[in-house]
Amino acid sequence: MVAAEDTRRSRTLLQHIGATPRLISVHAHTEASQAAPVIALLDAGQTVALVTDAGTPGISDPGARLVAAVRAAGRLVVPIPGPSAVATALSAAGLSADRYLFLGFPARKGRDRREELARAAAAPWTVVLYEAPPRLTALLRDLAALCGPERRAVVARELTKMHEEFRAGTLSELAEWYEEHPPKGEITLVLAGAATAPDAEPDLESIRADAAALLGEGLSRKDVVRQLTESSGLGRNEVYRLVMELP
Repeated sequence: MVAAEDTRRSRTLLQHIGATPRLISVHAHTEASQAAPVIALLDAGQTVALVTDAGTPGISDPGARLVAAVRAAGRLVVPIPGPSAVATALSAAGLSADRYLFLGFPARKGRDRREELARAAAAPWTVVLYEAPPRLTALLRDLAALCGPERRAVVARELTKMHEEFRAGTLSELAEWYEEHPPKGEITLVLAGAATAPDAEPDLESIRADAAALLGEGLSRKDVVRQLTESSGLGRNEVYRLVMELP
Protein backbone atom coordinates (compact mmCIF):
# COMPACT_ATOMS: atom_id res chain seq x y z
CA MET A 1 0.00 0.00 0.00
CA VAL A 2 1.30 3.47 -0.91
CA ALA A 3 -0.23 6.61 0.58
CA ALA A 4 0.67 9.24 -2.01
CA GLU A 5 0.33 13.01 -2.16
CA ASP A 6 -0.53 12.65 -5.87
CA THR A 7 -1.42 9.12 -6.93
CA ARG A 8 -0.90 9.93 -10.62
CA ARG A 9 2.67 11.11 -10.11
CA SER A 10 3.52 8.27 -7.74
CA ARG A 11 2.01 5.64 -10.06
CA THR A 12 4.31 6.84 -12.86
CA LEU A 13 7.36 6.54 -10.61
CA LEU A 14 6.31 3.12 -9.35
CA GLN A 15 5.87 1.88 -12.92
CA HIS A 16 9.54 2.65 -13.55
CA ILE A 17 10.53 -0.01 -11.02
CA GLY A 18 7.81 -2.47 -11.99
CA ALA A 19 5.85 -2.01 -8.75
CA THR A 20 2.06 -2.19 -8.72
CA PRO A 21 0.87 -1.56 -5.14
CA ARG A 22 -2.55 -0.24 -4.29
CA LEU A 23 -2.47 3.57 -3.95
CA ILE A 24 -4.54 5.87 -1.79
CA SER A 25 -4.52 9.66 -1.89
CA VAL A 26 -3.15 11.42 1.19
CA HIS A 27 -2.45 15.12 0.66
CA ALA A 28 -2.54 18.32 2.71
CA HIS A 29 -6.34 18.47 2.73
CA THR A 30 -7.01 14.78 3.46
CA GLU A 31 -4.23 13.49 5.70
CA ALA A 32 -6.23 14.03 8.90
CA SER A 33 -9.29 12.21 7.53
CA GLN A 34 -7.17 9.41 6.03
CA ALA A 35 -5.42 8.65 9.31
CA ALA A 36 -8.08 6.17 10.45
CA PRO A 37 -8.06 4.13 7.19
CA VAL A 38 -4.24 4.01 7.22
CA ILE A 39 -4.19 2.87 10.86
CA ALA A 40 -6.80 0.22 10.03
CA LEU A 41 -4.53 -1.11 7.28
CA LEU A 42 -1.61 -1.25 9.72
CA ASP A 43 -3.81 -3.02 12.28
CA ALA A 44 -4.61 -5.58 9.57
CA GLY A 45 -0.91 -6.30 9.15
CA GLN A 46 -0.25 -4.33 6.02
CA THR A 47 2.74 -2.07 5.43
CA VAL A 48 1.99 1.44 4.19
CA ALA A 49 4.56 3.66 2.46
CA LEU A 50 3.99 7.42 2.66
CA VAL A 51 5.41 9.44 -0.24
CA THR A 52 5.15 13.05 -1.37
CA ASP A 53 5.68 14.60 -4.77
CA ALA A 54 8.99 16.45 -4.57
CA GLY A 55 10.57 15.94 -1.18
CA THR A 56 10.34 14.16 2.15
CA PRO A 57 6.97 13.79 3.91
CA GLY A 58 6.59 16.27 6.75
CA ILE A 59 9.39 18.59 5.56
CA SER A 60 7.35 21.43 4.02
CA ASP A 61 5.25 18.60 2.59
CA PRO A 62 2.16 16.80 3.91
CA GLY A 63 2.65 13.99 6.39
CA ALA A 64 3.19 15.36 9.90
CA ARG A 65 -0.43 14.91 11.03
CA LEU A 66 -0.65 11.39 9.62
CA VAL A 67 2.65 10.40 11.25
CA ALA A 68 1.49 11.84 14.58
CA ALA A 69 -1.76 9.90 14.38
CA VAL A 70 0.03 6.65 13.52
CA ARG A 71 2.45 7.11 16.41
CA ALA A 72 -0.40 7.93 18.78
CA ALA A 73 -2.01 4.64 17.75
CA GLY A 74 1.14 2.84 18.85
CA ARG A 75 2.24 1.88 15.37
CA LEU A 76 5.82 1.94 14.10
CA VAL A 77 6.98 4.73 11.76
CA VAL A 78 10.19 3.91 9.89
CA PRO A 79 11.91 6.81 8.06
CA ILE A 80 13.72 6.03 4.82
CA PRO A 81 16.20 8.74 3.68
CA GLY A 82 15.05 10.26 0.45
CA PRO A 83 14.84 13.55 -1.45
CA SER A 84 15.63 16.57 0.70
CA ALA A 85 16.04 19.95 -0.97
CA VAL A 86 17.46 21.35 2.28
CA ALA A 87 20.38 18.92 2.53
CA THR A 88 20.93 18.83 -1.23
CA ALA A 89 21.13 22.62 -1.55
CA LEU A 90 23.36 23.02 1.50
CA SER A 91 25.78 20.35 0.30
CA ALA A 92 26.51 22.23 -2.93
CA ALA A 93 25.95 25.89 -2.00
CA GLY A 94 29.42 26.50 -0.62
CA LEU A 95 28.11 28.19 2.52
CA SER A 96 28.66 26.98 6.05
CA ALA A 97 26.22 24.27 7.09
CA ASP A 98 27.61 23.32 10.50
CA ARG A 99 24.51 25.07 11.82
CA TYR A 100 21.62 26.33 9.75
CA LEU A 101 18.10 27.65 10.09
CA PHE A 102 15.36 26.18 7.89
CA LEU A 103 12.30 28.41 7.49
CA GLY A 104 10.46 26.65 4.67
CA PHE A 105 8.12 28.80 2.57
CA PRO A 106 7.92 32.37 3.93
CA ALA A 107 4.56 34.01 4.50
CA ARG A 108 3.39 35.91 1.44
CA LYS A 109 2.57 39.23 3.09
CA GLY A 110 1.85 41.17 6.24
CA ARG A 111 3.35 41.00 9.68
CA ASP A 112 4.16 37.29 9.48
CA ARG A 113 6.31 37.86 6.41
CA ARG A 114 8.13 40.83 7.94
CA GLU A 115 8.90 38.88 11.10
CA GLU A 116 10.05 35.76 9.27
CA LEU A 117 12.36 37.66 6.92
CA ALA A 118 13.73 39.76 9.77
CA ARG A 119 14.56 36.52 11.56
CA ALA A 120 16.32 35.21 8.46
CA ALA A 121 18.28 38.46 8.07
CA ALA A 122 19.46 38.45 11.69
CA ALA A 123 20.36 34.76 11.96
CA PRO A 124 24.08 34.15 12.50
CA TRP A 125 23.78 30.84 10.61
CA THR A 126 23.07 29.96 7.02
CA VAL A 127 19.33 30.14 6.33
CA VAL A 128 17.39 27.92 3.92
CA LEU A 129 14.04 28.94 2.45
CA TYR A 130 11.73 27.56 -0.20
CA GLU A 131 9.93 29.81 -2.65
CA ALA A 132 7.65 29.55 -5.67
CA PRO A 133 9.17 30.81 -8.96
CA PRO A 134 6.86 33.84 -9.44
CA ARG A 135 7.73 35.12 -5.95
CA LEU A 136 11.50 34.58 -5.99
CA THR A 137 12.47 38.07 -7.15
CA ALA A 138 10.27 39.72 -4.53
CA LEU A 139 11.85 37.54 -1.84
CA LEU A 140 15.36 38.47 -2.97
CA ARG A 141 14.45 42.17 -3.00
CA ASP A 142 12.86 42.01 0.45
CA LEU A 143 15.88 40.20 1.88
CA ALA A 144 18.26 42.69 0.25
CA ALA A 145 16.41 45.52 1.99
CA LEU A 146 16.82 43.77 5.36
CA CYS A 147 20.26 42.17 4.97
CA GLY A 148 21.92 44.71 2.73
CA PRO A 149 22.31 44.17 -1.03
CA GLU A 150 25.76 42.58 -0.64
CA ARG A 151 24.71 39.61 1.49
CA ARG A 152 25.71 36.41 -0.28
CA ALA A 153 23.13 33.84 -1.30
CA VAL A 154 22.70 30.85 -3.59
CA VAL A 155 19.58 30.00 -5.58
CA ALA A 156 19.27 26.25 -6.15
CA ARG A 157 16.72 25.30 -8.77
CA GLU A 158 15.32 21.95 -9.94
CA LEU A 159 17.62 19.97 -7.65
CA THR A 160 18.52 16.46 -8.87
CA LYS A 161 16.53 17.02 -12.08
CA MET A 162 17.55 17.50 -15.68
CA HIS A 163 17.69 21.31 -15.47
CA GLU A 164 19.41 21.58 -12.08
CA GLU A 165 21.00 24.99 -11.55
CA PHE A 166 22.98 26.69 -8.81
CA ARG A 167 23.46 30.44 -9.06
CA ALA A 168 25.52 32.25 -6.43
CA GLY A 169 25.90 35.97 -5.91
CA THR A 170 24.78 38.87 -3.80
CA LEU A 171 21.10 39.37 -3.13
CA SER A 172 21.01 42.36 -5.47
CA GLU A 173 22.81 40.46 -8.26
CA LEU A 174 20.46 37.51 -7.94
CA ALA A 175 17.38 39.75 -7.91
CA GLU A 176 18.51 41.48 -11.10
CA TRP A 177 19.30 38.16 -12.79
CA TYR A 178 15.94 36.59 -12.04
CA GLU A 179 14.07 39.73 -13.03
CA GLU A 180 15.58 39.30 -16.48
CA HIS A 181 15.44 35.48 -16.45
CA PRO A 182 12.19 34.41 -14.73
CA PRO A 183 12.85 31.07 -13.01
CA LYS A 184 10.89 27.85 -13.36
CA GLY A 185 10.64 24.75 -11.21
CA GLU A 186 11.31 23.98 -7.56
CA ILE A 187 13.44 26.64 -5.85
CA THR A 188 15.56 26.57 -2.69
CA LEU A 189 17.27 29.74 -1.48
CA VAL A 190 20.38 29.48 0.71
CA LEU A 191 21.25 32.73 2.49
CA ALA A 192 24.59 33.44 4.16
CA GLY A 193 24.35 34.03 7.89
CA ALA A 194 24.65 37.55 9.28
CA ALA A 195 27.87 36.72 11.11
CA THR A 196 29.52 35.35 7.99
CA ALA A 197 28.35 37.81 5.35
CA PRO A 198 31.37 39.64 3.90
CA ASP A 199 31.59 43.42 4.12
CA ALA A 200 32.70 43.79 0.53
CA GLU A 201 32.88 41.90 -2.73
CA PRO A 202 35.64 39.26 -2.76
CA ASP A 203 38.79 40.27 -4.64
CA LEU A 204 38.78 37.83 -7.56
CA GLU A 205 42.32 38.63 -8.65
CA SER A 206 43.59 37.95 -5.15
CA ILE A 207 41.67 34.68 -5.03
CA ARG A 208 43.13 33.65 -8.41
CA ALA A 209 46.61 34.41 -7.11
CA ASP A 210 45.95 32.34 -3.97
CA ALA A 211 44.65 29.48 -6.10
CA ALA A 212 47.72 29.57 -8.36
CA ALA A 213 50.00 29.58 -5.33
CA LEU A 214 48.23 26.60 -3.76
CA LEU A 215 48.40 24.66 -7.03
CA GLY A 216 52.07 25.52 -7.20
CA GLU A 217 52.54 23.98 -3.76
CA GLY A 218 51.21 20.69 -5.12
CA LEU A 219 47.64 20.74 -3.83
CA SER A 220 45.03 19.09 -6.01
CA ARG A 221 42.43 21.30 -7.66
CA LYS A 222 39.78 19.66 -5.49
CA ASP A 223 41.66 20.63 -2.32
CA VAL A 224 42.23 24.17 -3.60
CA VAL A 225 38.51 24.56 -4.31
CA ARG A 226 37.63 23.31 -0.83
CA GLN A 227 40.16 25.55 0.91
CA LEU A 228 39.24 28.72 -1.00
CA THR A 229 35.50 28.10 -0.64
CA GLU A 230 35.98 28.12 3.12
CA SER A 231 38.17 31.22 3.19
CA SER A 232 37.16 33.48 0.30
CA GLY A 233 33.44 34.18 0.75
CA LEU A 234 32.74 32.98 -2.79
CA GLY A 235 30.30 30.17 -3.51
CA ARG A 236 31.78 26.76 -4.32
CA ASN A 237 30.62 26.88 -7.95
CA GLU A 238 32.35 30.23 -8.47
CA VAL A 239 35.58 29.01 -6.86
CA TYR A 240 35.45 25.80 -8.91
CA ARG A 241 35.09 27.77 -12.15
CA LEU A 242 37.92 30.11 -11.18
CA VAL A 243 40.29 27.26 -10.27
CA MET A 244 39.49 25.22 -13.38
CA GLU A 245 40.25 28.24 -15.59
CA LEU A 246 43.83 28.36 -14.32
CA PRO A 247 46.48 26.64 -16.44
